[in-house]
Amino acid sequence: MATKPPSTAETPHRGPALRRRVHRIIFGTDTAAGMAFDIALLFAILASVAVVMLESVRLIDARLRTALWVAEWTFTILFTIEYAVRLWCVRKPIRYALSFFGVVDLLAIIPTYLSVFVAGSQSLMVIRTLRLVRVFRVFQLARFLDEARLLSLALRATAAKITVFLVVIFTVVVILGASMYLIEGAEHGFTSIPRSVYWAIVTVTTVGYGDIAPQTIPGQTLAALAMILGYSIIIVPTGIFSAEIIAQRRPSSDGRICPGCRHVGHDVSAWYCCHCGAKL
Repeated sequence: MATKPPSTAETPHRGPALRRRVHRIIFGTDTAAGMAFDIALLFAILASVAVVMLESVRLIDARLRTALWVAEWTFTILFTIEYAVRLWCVRKPIRYALSFFGVVDLLAIIPTYLSVFVAGSQSLMVIRTLRLVRVFRVFQLARFLDEARLLSLALRATAAKITVFLVVIFTVVVILGASMYLIEGAEHGFTSIPRSVYWAIVTVTTVGYGDIAPQTIPGQTLAALAMILGYSIIIVPTGIFSAEIIAQRRPSSDGRICPGCRHVGHDVSAWYCCHCGAKL
């Protein structure tokens, strides 16, 4: 089974053969031992997250508190050892520690130690679910990695448009909130402009908690306009993002003109016209 070459941060150590062998097991999936290690790691991550979730259920925590505490610390110690071994077998430990996976691995073990000083911080261990991203590497799901890269490119390409859209929405909800504060006032729950802006955000986003509602006819009229506005603008960011994804998927073309049918624009790697078949 072919495996993806390690990234710069995961380059194997040039030291003893033991380090190189351990590196191949931990970072590679081209051996039976490496595949078994990664699959066991994924199950351990899922089990550790399940322990954190069970701790939040009062009835289960009251009956199994000791067992859950032992399991929590056992997983944390194992993950700590694994993190240390990862640093030990790579050529540049600092570079790996500062890489995406290195930071996630570190964040996965910090909450348990932090819980010794800050009660309840162990719930942050659910961040370990980020380590499940490794499943794409373990099972060689390169297609999913390509799709993730496509989404990332689309997000970066639409960042400016989405920012402009959010600024406009922020302006609209501030105006709606201030107007509702003026119309309804504190006697109907709109005690301040910030609270009224909160109502405007909830209304425009079509969430509608119902904890604050206008009572007067002018207020209800303004609320109706805000609801209609919310439905009309909710598709804007979706449309922007979808259009960019389509553009990213569209094959790159150049400005060559076909000598046969005069069609303009062909794939950069095309030798023949896609319409008439004439040689370009």
